[in-house]
Amino acid sequence: MNPVRPLRIGAIEIRPPLALAPMAGVTNALFRRLFKPFGLGLTVSEFVSAQSLVRMNARTLEMIDVYPEERPTAVQLHGNDPDVMARAARFVEECGADIVDINFGCPAPKIVKGGDGAAILRDPDLAVRICDAVRRAVVKVPVTVKMRLGWEADNFTFLEIAKRAEAVGIDAFTLHGRYGKQFYKGSSDWSYIARLKSELRVPVIGNGDVGSADDALRRLGETGVDAIMVGRAALGDPWLVARISAAMRGLAPPPAPSVVERVDFARAHLDAMVERYGEKSGILQMRKHLGWYLKGVRDASSLRERINHAPTAPEVREILDDARTRELEPDGSDKDEALAAAL
Repeated sequence: MNPVRPLRIGAIEIRPPLALAPMAGVTNALFRRLFKPFGLGLTVSEFVSAQSLVRMNARTLEMIDVYPEERPTAVQLHGNDPDVMARAARFVEECGADIVDINFGCPAPKIVKGGDGAAILRDPDLAVRICDAVRRAVVKVPVTVKMRLGWEADNFTFLEIAKRAEAVGIDAFTLHGRYGKQFYKGSSDWSYIARLKSELRVPVIGNGDVGSADDALRRLGETGVDAIMVGRAALGDPWLVARISAAMRGLAPPPAPSVVERVDFARAHLDAMVERYGEKSGILQMRKHLGWYLKGVRDASSLRERINHAPTAPEVREILDDARTRELEPDGSDKDEALAAAL
């Protein structure tokens, strides 16, 4: 097939038109740097509290770090005060973000309880005031919005907000085809994403339930969206990114990773996390990642249990080495082939 056209947002070209969704506690700068070489066109930070950022909270300041090799990168902000969002956005721009992204999509209780994220979809006027304030504050880079359909099933506000936000200068939108209260239940409804694309002049990125290269190409063809954003399906599986990226470039899919390759990548991720965050914090943050990487590996549940009780990096590495050794044993070869076939 022919390569998919790159996405252009303002002066930024995103090639291929494939983005990694922002995920709290997951898509830190190190995670994005590790996943970028698999073929991502755009990386997006974890969602960053605008209020904490203007207060110069040390942890929050770390969240807006960007590695040169992961660019282009969008830094995503959440908040419900237009002035605070504008101040935070200006600061993020000055710190070197390629794109400032506004979060109207996160359904997490902690975010929604504070009136941020998907909760803002209940108030289109407030949403547009935030967009207007941020767009006026940011002068050098594009401003985008990530949103859901609405807060409740009987009150979808995405189209009104997007049209009005486009009018005040928002450069692109990402739409996840669920509403806020739905959280991650049911399925992402791409018919609404197609409708948004048909109603706007600026680019639209589709998001939700993209689990394969076939899914990505089908959604591009059915909806006409300008790009695809992949999220939870890529956890523990950067090779999904590689398969989608290859398909978008018109290339043959890369070979599926063996179990050994998965374990080796998991160990590399662990080592990088420990180096950056220290042993204690690095191990705690990596436990969920290692669980994702080990999915499908022989005795995965017992390996995860051991990892969750291992207090030091050498002990975690030993467990991963054990998993790797088992897969290299003669009776592990069939398992390796079965996993490769399933990916």
